[in-house]
Amino acid sequence: MKKEVYINPLTDFGFKRIFGEERNKALLIDFLNEIIEEERKIVDIEYQPTEQTGIWDKGRKAVFDIFCKNDRDEFFIVEMQKVRQDFFMERSLFYSSFAIQKQAFKGAWDFNLKAVYTVAVLDFKLFEKEADNLDFCVERIHLVRERTGEKYSNKLNLIFIELPKFQKMLHELATNFERWLYCLKNLPELESQPEEVKGAIFDELFQEARINQLTEQDMETYRKSVLEYADVQSAIRYAHKTSYTEGINTGRVEGMNLGITVGVEQGRNMEKIAIIKNLLALHIPMNDIALIVEMSPEQVKAVAAEK
Repeated sequence: MKKEVYINPLTDFGFKRIFGEERNKALLIDFLNEIIEEERKIVDIEYQPTEQTGIWDKGRKAVFDIFCKNDRDEFFIVEMQKVRQDFFMERSLFYSSFAIQKQAFKGAWDFNLKAVYTVAVLDFKLFEKEADNLDFCVERIHLVRERTGEKYSNKLNLIFIELPKFQKMLHELATNFERWLYCLKNLPELESQPEEVKGAIFDELFQEARINQLTEQDMETYRKSVLEYADVQSAIRYAHKTSYTEGINTGRVEGMNLGITVGVEQGRNMEKIAIIKNLLALHIPMNDIALIVEMSPEQVKAVAAEK
């Protein structure tokens, strides 16, 4: 097994080290400028607390991977999502609402909002019907008028980056945008910085991502992050491979008179149960499991209580 030279940016540790630290904010600025496609480039950013509360004290909190605002006071929520969830798009809207509410002033206010961008880097395919090529690996969503197709507002912006759909090889990279996607997807597989990915910002990225630059404490945190990433991916793959097929077959036998729909639905339920049990065996917190499978913590606890 070859020794890894660079950290995996799709782990919690790797993503936050590259994009979430003040000393590396030039990397985040460049990445955002490549992604949002605005004529006015971001000059500077200011990191914000990643834990946000709603208007009501007893309301649900939101914890972002990265939360910042630029020199025009526009807000950016940047997330790394490893596994697909049933209501991920709704969750993105929910997260965006915190950045919108944060702008409300007490007293007289004219509701002149600053733009909010939620950028989600996905290690899975969110829009399965699209072709697997560069033209569709980034999806930008805005508010538009249905009748005319014109943009209604530029204040709410959702950007989904589906890394599995990016298939370009090194010799095919033509823009910094493509170089960023290539690095996010392939960095831990590289043994050195390729000639095709050169320039000041990428030199900084590769230097910062070197595993031998980590302190002993950082290395321990990174190892745990890598194990968690691998364990979650393994649990999801195993559940998809075994439980889904088993559930469909069981549902077909027991519910033949009700049609194939029953079997499919039972397969989905058994898949979720298998995922929960696998993640519980890995000692992943119940609240995190609930987010992964889109169930309530109470439902997860009920599965955990089953023998």
